[in-house]
Amino acid sequence: MIDSKIIKINKIHLPNVSRETLEELEDYSQSILSTNKKINLISSSTEKSINTRHIYDSAQTIDFIDKNDIDVCTDLGSGAGLPSIVLGILMKSKKQGFKLIFYEKSYHKSNFLMMMAKKFKLDAKIYQKNIFEEKNLVTDVIICRAFKPLPVIFDIATKNFKNFKYIVVYLGKSGNKILKQVSTKWKFDLEKMKSLTSEESSVVKISNLKKKYE
Repeated sequence: MIDSKIIKINKIHLPNVSRETLEELEDYSQSILSTNKKINLISSSTEKSINTRHIYDSAQTIDFIDKNDIDVCTDLGSGAGLPSIVLGILMKSKKQGFKLIFYEKSYHKSNFLMMMAKKFKLDAKIYQKNIFEEKNLVTDVIICRAFKPLPVIFDIATKNFKNFKYIVVYLGKSGNKILKQVSTKWKFDLEKMKSLTSEESSVVKISNLKKKYE
């Protein structure tokens, strides 16, 4: 979807993406920065590199999301809406009826998500709820960025969701170690993509997740 050469450019540029979509991504980026003065959406140390650290980092997951069997994406601990507001903007021209679901327990962040969903005309539901208290949820993809450790995400997926197909999650430099640790208790299929925005990080897609018998 994107390659590492373009992330050095200050203005957002993605290949095969319309000017209108790029303008919406720019608008979203600026909305985060302006709101960040009032509530903590992103670390202030990443404001100057927002396109690389947040917009491109979110956009790269489109390769896991833009699939025929994916219509609903559920973002846990959504915060500023990264990555799913970015994905929603990118998917508008790709798939009619693509739906986003956000779980963010913060009142102020939930309100920001509602404003962004309305602003960019996304098919989205925002729940100001604690995901740990929700049950029998259904989605195609569970996606998380800087939310909880992988074992906790696996527990949420199997205990709080009645049905899901995939989990897409970001892993840092200890990602391989974490995957090895969880594989002692869980069985799953794995697709791994090296991060385009961090040499030490990766994005993984988990499918067929099942707990091993004790």
